[in-house]
Amino acid sequence: MHFPHTFFGVRNLFVIIKKKDLLLGAALFLTLGIYLSLTMLRPSVSSFSPQAGGERVIVVDAGHGGEDGGAVSADGVVESHINLAIAQDVNALLTFLGEDTRMTRTEDVSIHSQNAETLHQKKVSDLKNRVELVNSTPNAILLSIHQNSLPKSKSVHGAQVFYGKVETSDLYARSMQEALNRAINDKEKDAKEIAPTIYLMKNVTAPAVLVECGFLSNSSDSTMLQQENYQKKLAVVIAAGFLNAVNSREEAEG
Repeated sequence: MHFPHTFFGVRNLFVIIKKKDLLLGAALFLTLGIYLSLTMLRPSVSSFSPQAGGERVIVVDAGHGGEDGGAVSADGVVESHINLAIAQDVNALLTFLGEDTRMTRTEDVSIHSQNAETLHQKKVSDLKNRVELVNSTPNAILLSIHQNSLPKSKSVHGAQVFYGKVETSDLYARSMQEALNRAINDKEKDAKEIAPTIYLMKNVTAPAVLVECGFLSNSSDSTMLQQENYQKKLAVVIAAGFLNAVNSREEAEG
């Protein structure tokens, strides 16, 4: 590990957080030490298990996997690998900070049922199993990690958060989008309600957010998204945005 370089990245992350954003700043501060140790945490992330008695369970979903690689960069890197790396880091951070978590996958595999044979059948089965996992988890909150692609507009870049139809989904999404705007994006984006055609988000019965961490069709985004330090930075910001929303809700509920 190269701690001086890593710490420099975190220090820059904090510099762009405005002083008045106390909750977000506090959440980022809590994740600072974790950021430095993520290289050690990631290989053993599958050993983490939810702690008993939690009020919520964050289902961390690494989109796609296995034969379904998702979007592909110009140099042939598939989305599913990047999704898994970031999801593992988000899961490690949240677990370390006391949150109950569960991952939809911890390897580069599809989670389709055994009776699925064709690629289409596997994709459909995979999505249905993810929905079932979320809906069968009490007090679940879905946090799904993806990468975007828009080959016809290669200049489009940046991270954006989408939210599902279940109440409070938008609150989590807006908090995470604010964190990403301050720490990642050079131009602000708005959290948006996701299109009703997205099967996973349409069918889960829990609060749900989907984070498009960047555009593999954009050369700058694609290069950064393949870098482990940048993946860690994204994980820190996503976790901080989520924790900020949790703190805000708890304060409002008194």
